[in-house]
Amino acid sequence: MVSYMGAVLYGFVGIVVAVMALLVAFQEKLVYVPVLPGLTKSYQVTPARLRLFYEDVWLRSSDGVRLHAWFIKVLPESRGPTVLFFQENAGNIAHRLEMVRIMIQRLQCNVFMLSYRGYGESDGYPSQHGITKDAQAALDHLSQRTDIDTSRIVVFGRSLGGAVGALLTKNNPDKVNALILENTFTSIMDLAGVLLPFLKWFIGGTGSKAPKLLNFLVRSPWSTIDIVGQIKQPILFLSGLQDEMVPPFHMQMLYDKAAAHNRECVFVDFPNGMHMDTWLVGGDHYWRTIQQFLEKHVPEIKEHKSSHDAKILRGGDFM
Repeated sequence: MVSYMGAVLYGFVGIVVAVMALLVAFQEKLVYVPVLPGLTKSYQVTPARLRLFYEDVWLRSSDGVRLHAWFIKVLPESRGPTVLFFQENAGNIAHRLEMVRIMIQRLQCNVFMLSYRGYGESDGYPSQHGITKDAQAALDHLSQRTDIDTSRIVVFGRSLGGAVGALLTKNNPDKVNALILENTFTSIMDLAGVLLPFLKWFIGGTGSKAPKLLNFLVRSPWSTIDIVGQIKQPILFLSGLQDEMVPPFHMQMLYDKAAAHNRECVFVDFPNGMHMDTWLVGGDHYWRTIQQFLEKHVPEIKEHKSSHDAKILRGGDFM
């Protein structure tokens, strides 16, 4: 009996050690996927290919990492809202260009697309600590520009990008005017137990009943559930109910946590939306939802509109 119990104990310890080794060695590779299988790290397409008016932007994060971004404007002199877009964990900003092209057309907005460190043409290696600095560098750059209306900056994050955007929005109440979250997880600890079920016995987020024995090893927790309740700006939650990566109840939990402290929260679900295609299958309803949110929380200033209309009537500013 003693030997049997000893064997069980040794077996359990062995499993814990193996899981610890897995978390220490491979967690960044599981969370961050800058290169999709079969593709290269470089951009497969640029905004020029889609005939978009854009600028290559090079930034330095506060720790000196060189970052690349695209700033795409609906028109050269546009004073419309500016969306700071944070992508999912896999691939690079080039893979989001078609969605961004439609966003610009439908919403008449500018879009700033940041390549996280280690992604696309940005230097470095991804981590929560580093990407948090990258996002701040992007926002600081936008806030200092004179060719946009800095009172109309909106952060838009999908999946991992939602975690990035939520933290940035919470930290910058004076620079970010509104936040849009799409198919975002409550935390990496909660998501790990979904994608790799055996991990739920060792790690878990704030609301989890898991033992959380190995939470201390998680270097990129991205615990949005602990952040979202502190955000004071308006938040739009877009949830695809067929999401195969992030269970939809994660988005509902985020909304519930935020709405308990913030009256300017809106939750909209899309019955056929999956993790990556909610924007596509959502169609007109998806874009109208965002448009109405922007019109309410980052409305066009009348004097800017009058000036813009006058330039169009003169004809020559965009020829």
